[in-house]
This record gives sequence, C-alpha cells and structure tokens, in this order.
Amino acid sequence: MVTSSYHTGWSVPSEHREDPAYRAAGRCMDFALAICERRSALGLSSAELADRAGLSVEEVERIEESDVDPTLELIESLAEALHSGALIDPRATPEFRFESRAA
Repeated sequence: MVTSSYHTGWSVPSEHREDPAYRAAGRCMDFALAICERRSALGLSSAELADRAGLSVEEVERIEESDVDPTLELIESLAEALHSGALIDPRATPEFRFESRAA
C-alpha cells in the first residue's frame, strides 16, 4: 500500500552527510538541478545548450541526470553558454546556482 506521505519521513544521519561519497552525490544533483533550471528559464532545449557549450546532447543529458561530476572547466563552459554567473556555496542548499549576469 502506498500512502501520500511516501518518503517524507526519511532522515539522513549526520555522519552520512559528512561522507565524501554522499557530498559528491549531492554536488552532482545540485549541479544538475541548477543547469536544468537555468536552461529552462532561458527557454533552451538540451540540444541548444549542447551546441552553445560545445557538448553533445548526450553529455548534457548525463549532466542533467546527475551523472557528471562538476569540474571547474565544465562549470565555466556551461555558465558561458547559459549567459550566467556560477555561484557555488558549499554551506548553502543547493550548493550551485546559475544566475543572470548583471547588466
């Protein structure tokens, strides 16, 4: 039986939050979300973003599926393609954001 509160009671113990693998997975998810949100805000398809960033559509899809570790080179490339500044703050949730550049 599935209830409407399925998964809402999950709690991650603090010792798991400090695990390097847990933090790496969180970075990938935050990065994927930031890319997807900014791409959608600009009305771009995955193919258009791929073309702007010099990536394949498959690479963009892997990024948006949280399957790519965000390297500095990739962050810079995508920020440029998204006409955005990249904001990274490991103390915040989410850690990544792409915001419109100031005029």
